[in-house]
Amino acid sequence: MLNFNYRNPTHVVFGKDRIAELDQLVPANAKVLITYGGGSVVRFGTLDKVKAALGNRTVIEFGGIEANPKYDTLMQAVEVARKENIDFLLAVGGGSVMDGTKFIALATQFDGDTTSLLHHGFAPVPVADDKVIPLGVIATLPATGSEMNAFAVVSYKGGKFPVNHPSVYPTFAMLDPELTFSLPKIQVANGVVDAFVHVLEQYATYPVDARVQDRTAEGIMRTLIEIGPITVEEPTNYEARANLMWSATSALNGMIGVGVPFDWTTHMIGHELTAIFNIDHAQTLAVVLPSVWRVLKTQKQAKLLQYAERVWDITAGDEESRVEQAIVKTEAFFQQVGLKTRLRDHGVEKAQIDTVINALEAHGMTALSESGKVDLAVSRQILDMAW
Repeated sequence: MLNFNYRNPTHVVFGKDRIAELDQLVPANAKVLITYGGGSVVRFGTLDKVKAALGNRTVIEFGGIEANPKYDTLMQAVEVARKENIDFLLAVGGGSVMDGTKFIALATQFDGDTTSLLHHGFAPVPVADDKVIPLGVIATLPATGSEMNAFAVVSYKGGKFPVNHPSVYPTFAMLDPELTFSLPKIQVANGVVDAFVHVLEQYATYPVDARVQDRTAEGIMRTLIEIGPITVEEPTNYEARANLMWSATSALNGMIGVGVPFDWTTHMIGHELTAIFNIDHAQTLAVVLPSVWRVLKTQKQAKLLQYAERVWDITAGDEESRVEQAIVKTEAFFQQVGLKTRLRDHGVEKAQIDTVINALEAHGMTALSESGKVDLAVSRQILDMAW
């Protein structure tokens, strides 16, 4: 197992009918900016419940944060937060609203060029802890795990940029599965696949004898395989949705990622596909992941064999056939919950792969995977295979 540090300060409030507890979770004298997305929290009454629970606190609203939060939109919220002297942020929505709110928390009291916050890769942005506005989240979409980590992704000028800082862990995350019952079926399917791939990007690399992390990751994946199709087809099945919600949070709250190598190749290529073709984030992952494995199966063979046996119960056949069976079963699972697994099925022309390669080069994505050896030529192989 590799060396690691681990800290997660987020207070998780899980279960039915918890919104009234906001009064104990948000500081009593806080001036609160509520952030949300396209309006479903208004239509289904969630926003009214949140405001009622906040009682006599001064509350300002900012809606309209996009599915892939745009820098320009977030800066409008930053201006509101500055003008109103906001000292607590409350994100009500899915991963994009949470991500955008983390950026608002960092940018509001930042003195320099706020676009510079987008250019630190996976390193923490240089903002003093006392200049970060605290935030809480109420999750309405189980998918990204943003409710319990310090990472965000922001869209700017055709690119998607990671942002992180240790002080943007939400102070609390309210996870009520019933708040997700009204989601469209495709968003639930996206959430299942997003969570599944998050686990795999921390798992399907090479062995480092991290037994707790591996077994936990395998448990999350087996759970998603069991309940994924159920929760897509039965939106008010509380137990299935509760297991999806906690799986999505557990997939990216840091626990399964400590002491192990990562491979974010699928995510980085997927970000470009979303930015260029406006394909839903999770749907890009369903397209890219199987091809990443087929191209890199030699370097990933040991973990893919472990995945085949422990997640899919594949034990028959030689090593190469067991790996391929696992990839095929993974593709079939993505398709079972309702996602496509080929670029052409999203209307992408093969000639447009050049555009994706150019974007990867422009954004410095030229040494991906746990080995750092996925250059532009290998990314092209992956995309060609995914087409």
